[in-house]
Amino acid sequence: MTKTKKFRTATTALATAAVLAAGVGVAHAGTFQEGGAPAAAAAAQSGWAGITREPVRIDFGRGWVTDAELTYPSSARGRLPLVVFLHGSGHNDMDQTLPGGAGSTFVPLAQAASRQGFATLRFNKRGVTGIGPVESTDPAQLLPKNPYARIQQDAAAAVRFGAADARVDPSKIFLLGHSEGTNVAANLAADPRAFGIPKPAGVIEMGVVGLPIEELLTFQIYGRLLVQLHDEFDVNGDGQLTASEATHGLLGQPKEVAAQFRPVLLDGRKVRAATDRNSDGRIAIDAEAGPVLRAITHIDAYPDLPDLDDYTISYAKDIARFPTVSQALPKFRGPALLLNGENDIQTPARAAIVADAALAAAGNKDHKLVIYPGMAHTMNITTKYQPAFAEPDQRVVTEIEGWLKAHR
Repeated sequence: MTKTKKFRTATTALATAAVLAAGVGVAHAGTFQEGGAPAAAAAAQSGWAGITREPVRIDFGRGWVTDAELTYPSSARGRLPLVVFLHGSGHNDMDQTLPGGAGSTFVPLAQAASRQGFATLRFNKRGVTGIGPVESTDPAQLLPKNPYARIQQDAAAAVRFGAADARVDPSKIFLLGHSEGTNVAANLAADPRAFGIPKPAGVIEMGVVGLPIEELLTFQIYGRLLVQLHDEFDVNGDGQLTASEATHGLLGQPKEVAAQFRPVLLDGRKVRAATDRNSDGRIAIDAEAGPVLRAITHIDAYPDLPDLDDYTISYAKDIARFPTVSQALPKFRGPALLLNGENDIQTPARAAIVADAALAAAGNKDHKLVIYPGMAHTMNITTKYQPAFAEPDQRVVTEIEGWLKAHR
C-alpha cells in the first residue's frame, strides 16, 4: 500500500464503496409477512413487531430487477404516507448494512417510520443481489456508464413503484437520503416532473452533500489531514509544530495514523528537515506540511488520482454535472429536515449549514437543521478522525420519528 492509499483509508465515503459498502454484513431478519408464534417472537426481538414486511421487486430497466422490501403497520387501513430510503455511495443493500457487523443505517429508521403510521420502501442498489451486501458479478450492472445519473434514475423508478402501490398515498411520499442519497433526494425533489415522479411531500437529509464533490473529496483526502494536525497536534494554536508538539501529537494515535504522520513531521527527535523548508526548527502546518501532504495524496491531479479506480473517477466526474443539495433543494417548495454530525469528515457540518442557509434564502418556511455534537457520518457518537461504524444514535431516530409524525 502506498502512502497515498494509507492517507485515504476510510475517508472517501461519498464517492467510493469503502465506507458504506465494504465489510462484513450483519444478520438479516429476513423478508416476510408476520404470522405465527415463531415469526411474531422474532419480530418483537428485532423491532419489527406489528409491522408487515412484504418482499417486492422493482424493475430498474437496462436488465436489472432489484429486490426490495415494502413495510407498513399490520393494522393499517387505507392509503398510507410512504418513506423511500436513498442510500449513501457504493453498492449498498436495502438496509445500508454497515461494515464489520455494526448494524445498518436504514432498519431502525424504517421501524421508527412504521411506528408513526408510515409505509416504507427500501431497495438494493443496482448490482446488489442480497444483504451483506452481496454483489452481482455482472460488470455492466456494477459499473454502469454515467453512474450517478443511473443512480438517480433507479431512485426515481423506486419512487414510481411506491406511488403505484394500492396501500400508498402518492401525494404523501417522503424521501430520506443519507450522504449520496441527500444529493439524489434533492435532485429528484427539485424537478420531480423530469424524473416522472409525484412531488415529494418532504425530504429528510442525513450527512448533507451541500458542497461540490471536488471540495468534499479534496477535504476527505487531503484537507482533513491538515485539520487533524491543527486540532490534535498544535496545542498552542500558533499554526506551527515543534519537535515536541509533533512527538506528543503522535501519542495515543492508532499505529497506522502515527505511521502516516511521523515521516512527514519527524526525523528521529527533530523535525523533518525536508518538511521544515525555512530551517527554523518548526513545521508550519499549512505552508510546510501542506505541500508535502499534497504531494503524498496527489490531490492536485484530481479527479484522476492514481490510487482511485476508474469507476470512482467516473463517478466523481458524473456527479459533478449535477446540482448539490445547496443548489437543488431550494427549488423544492416543501418541508425539509437536515441532519449532520459535528464530527463528520465525509460531509462536514459546514456543508449542511450552507444547504440550510440556501433554503432560508429561497423562502422555505419549513426547514430545520440539527447538528449533533460528537456524531460522525453514520450519525453515531464516535471519534472524529478514526470514526467507528454504528447505527444512528437514538436522538437521530427520535428526531426523524417526531418530524414524520408532525408532517404526516
